[in-house]
Amino acid sequence: MCGLAGWLSFQRDMTQHTSTAERMNATLECRGPDSHGVWTSEHVLLTHRRLAVIDLEGGKQPMAADDADAPVITYTGETYNYRELREELRALGHAFRTDSDTEVVLRAYQEWGPGFAERLTGIYALAVWDPRTEELLLVRDRMGVKPLYYWPTDDGVLFGSEPKAILAHPDTEAVVDAEGLREIFGIVKTPGHAIFRGMHEVKPGTLLRFSRSGSEETRYWRLTAREHTDDLDTTIARVRSLLEQIVAEQLVADVTVGTLLSGGLDSSAITALAARALAGGESGGGGPVLAFSVDFKGHGERFKANVQWADPDTPFAVEVARHVGAEHIVVELDNADVLDQGVRDDVLRAQDLPVSTGDMEYSLLVLCRALKERMTVALSGEAADELFGGYTWFHDREAVEGDTFPWHHPFEKAGGIGALRTIGLWGRLGLTDYVKRRYAEALEEVPRLPRESGQRERMREVTYLNLTRWENFLLDRKDRISMAAALEVRVPFTDHRLVEYVYNTPWEMKSFDGREKSLLRAAMRGVLPDAVLDRKKNPYPSTQDGGYERAVRERVEAAIADDDAPVLRLASREEIRRLLDAPEGTYSMGGPWSARAVLERLVEFNNWVRMHDVRIDL
Repeated sequence: MCGLAGWLSFQRDMTQHTSTAERMNATLECRGPDSHGVWTSEHVLLTHRRLAVIDLEGGKQPMAADDADAPVITYTGETYNYRELREELRALGHAFRTDSDTEVVLRAYQEWGPGFAERLTGIYALAVWDPRTEELLLVRDRMGVKPLYYWPTDDGVLFGSEPKAILAHPDTEAVVDAEGLREIFGIVKTPGHAIFRGMHEVKPGTLLRFSRSGSEETRYWRLTAREHTDDLDTTIARVRSLLEQIVAEQLVADVTVGTLLSGGLDSSAITALAARALAGGESGGGGPVLAFSVDFKGHGERFKANVQWADPDTPFAVEVARHVGAEHIVVELDNADVLDQGVRDDVLRAQDLPVSTGDMEYSLLVLCRALKERMTVALSGEAADELFGGYTWFHDREAVEGDTFPWHHPFEKAGGIGALRTIGLWGRLGLTDYVKRRYAEALEEVPRLPRESGQRERMREVTYLNLTRWENFLLDRKDRISMAAALEVRVPFTDHRLVEYVYNTPWEMKSFDGREKSLLRAAMRGVLPDAVLDRKKNPYPSTQDGGYERAVRERVEAAIADDDAPVLRLASREEIRRLLDAPEGTYSMGGPWSARAVLERLVEFNNWVRMHDVRIDL
């Protein structure tokens, strides 16, 4: 999966700046512990950290084509159709030195120029330097699974897989102003916004070109509105067929591949289809699929249902594993695991931002490290809820008919917005107006059909908002934390062929049985146990141990006791203590919507500012 960084400067001799490139590259070591490389020319430095997955010996980077004046690539991610593209390119006269997908992508650029991106199926972020045109291309996959950031300069650009790589350059500074803080605390995730002043994120499905004459942005893919002409039975069959094909493609690797299994519909579907593909010899052949789950000690006994979690996950994960014949490992955590300061620092370092979902992020890192002991690649059920309509806000009339992002409805109900108001931060940052502006911008983007109206039109809007905002929030979290464990996570539900098809399926088909994710449930009927198919959607697990809440409160108290605490730039000690005056048990529920997550973010804000030497400019 890897990491990349680089520097283009038309006014400097880059051969004199390799030490800067090495510093930038070193920040990405976790993303690529297997090898690293630096490529230098007069005006360009390209660096790479490698997590070897395909062609373990031949795929080293940066990779140059055959002659001295040929393009050079630094590439992260996976191109799942690389074998088909390689045969097509061979027929066009290209000879290959390696079996890697990296070389296929490089030669695809040689053959088709900037249009090569439209031919790739996969998850990727890459940079190509073309000495013939003196042009640098930055490209990101269609759904934004793999991250890529850039910082325009007076004579070129800095870029990297993560902000920390760019911030390692001596000409940059980690400054976060009011708008950056609005993104952090408003749960908006505006495409292209990178939080740090001067930095940007390459938007999903976008190609950026940098040359002596400046820069140019091109969208090579975007969601479009199309008439859906298939009947319900055909649609269900098509969803099943697409998923079978996509999962089989994503099992291809020269290392061990497994799955993340929660016991919910999404991850269970991926695990079951992976088990079938492996048993059928379609993708590597033979052996049970290796599936990992996470749980908290005593969670089943202390569990209390709430608006987000209906029941504990583990019994369902065990049933799925037994049903499909998976080798199943449950990683059981206690408070010490998710309160461990080393784990928390590693999460903060990985994300470059204060935590958003609290214990979810810490437990995810511990889980990914456990997976890494047995595998290098894992398939995840991420993004199915956004596509098929799984979240509560898809089925809550108030959320659907509201005039803001639909996930702000549970954020309000679960206490997160209330907590921000209690400490005065919601008003101080002007979040009502900011969220309203970003919401209006998002609605302007929605692709529509001319005669579509009413519920069908509104649910198209809600789906689009989820696919282009909320999903990117979760994909970014999953990428950063998994790569901090040197684990590549693949997400079959983000495949653009499936996304294009399901996005244009009318809402009445997506909810034909009155439930969430009706289409996916119907497509998996006969593949998964009925108990799992009929189960209510649960988010990723969060601890309900009262000891965890108490520990969070104690950490907030300790943070605000320091007169120099950065968090006191956001809210006063008295305002924050209003949250701490709430009765014990108030913050038992975790997740990004909760008041507990706000408490976590406040205490980690201090650590983040100090760890990354962030300057807050209000």
